[in-house]
Amino acid sequence: MTALGLTAALGGCGLTGGSDEVTLKLVAADYGDSGANSSQKYWDKLVKEYEEEHAGVRIDVTVYSWNDVDAKVKEMVDAGKAPDLAQIGAYADYAAKDLLYQADDLLSIPVQADFVSQLADAGQVNGVQYGIPFASSTRLLFYNKTLFQKAGLTAPTTWKELAADAEALKAEGVKYPYALPLGAEEAQAETMQWLLSGGGGYTDADLGTYSIDSAENVATFNWLKNNLVGKGLTGPVAPGELNRADAFSAFAAGDVGMLNGHPSLMRIAANKGVKFGMVPMPGADGPTKMSMGVADWMMAFKQNGHAEQVGEFLDFVYDKQNVLDFSREYDLLPVTNSASTVMTGAKGDADLKPFLEELPLSELYPVGRTSWAAVSADIKKRIGRTVASGGSPSAVLGQLQSTATRAESAE
Repeated sequence: MTALGLTAALGGCGLTGGSDEVTLKLVAADYGDSGANSSQKYWDKLVKEYEEEHAGVRIDVTVYSWNDVDAKVKEMVDAGKAPDLAQIGAYADYAAKDLLYQADDLLSIPVQADFVSQLADAGQVNGVQYGIPFASSTRLLFYNKTLFQKAGLTAPTTWKELAADAEALKAEGVKYPYALPLGAEEAQAETMQWLLSGGGGYTDADLGTYSIDSAENVATFNWLKNNLVGKGLTGPVAPGELNRADAFSAFAAGDVGMLNGHPSLMRIAANKGVKFGMVPMPGADGPTKMSMGVADWMMAFKQNGHAEQVGEFLDFVYDKQNVLDFSREYDLLPVTNSASTVMTGAKGDADLKPFLEELPLSELYPVGRTSWAAVSADIKKRIGRTVASGGSPSAVLGQLQSTATRAESAE
């Protein structure tokens, strides 16, 4: 999942089954990993409950995989047949083309006020919210307790400790002392987590501009290249060729000492009997002050109208219990304060508590910029070269900064 993962709905555009009946088309992504837990089942149950209480409104939901859903929505929009609602990975391009309703046009005040603040803020373009957060996640450093115990190690809190632990794991024959997935699947996530841990990031908070080639970011990748990759502590696969899914699989197989992971890795590892611990990402001099957060988005297209019906349905979607049901089904973090409060105090949700605690400290991708799609794609393509033999972190980050500058100018 990638970002995260969920469902989809397709079809014509706001068709009506009669003079008084409105059909809303929802396209969303699938967060399930099998037919047994497909997001289609979640939506079917939710829609059934909603339609029983709202005569004259039908919700037509279709679910696509994360590999297809964004492209499906784009095809529909390009063909002039936008769905009423889409739950996908990015909203900024559609907002920039004035295709979306503002959140203010749809949601009741209590629902709007309930969103976790930094998630709601990330849904804004020029101070106006178009992207409605649907699901979220943060990252922690996972470590294999069995391998650590065998090597006499404790979880690291600094880069120096992480490198020392990796050296000890390598001496014990661990295949991937630290798995560094900078492959094309999700390199932008691993990159951002490391940039934040080094006191940098993709953007300058004060200036509001991209700062990919900042001194802090260059120093971070120089450290990775010299202290982990260059010393053979990241495993037999070059970081630029290692994808997240493969790194997760290797962790579940007991071949990885440490790696950054999101909540779904807990289930993957536990199903394979791996005993693991989780701690905040180590930083240059101590635990990272800012974690990486990820959000997926709900948006409503204006083409078909139906703002009133769309808003009423979304108020139902974001009911506390519905948010809890979805978050628990897919090991994701709720996007509302009310659901977060419940999960924080519930014994059954204790495994997600460390991730919930990171959420208020998290920074998200700059998803409100229409340039981010191009920048993210270039990061996936190039970032592995920073730590490759003969590679230059300064040069590669400079190239990425040039891409970002050009993309910003084209907005």
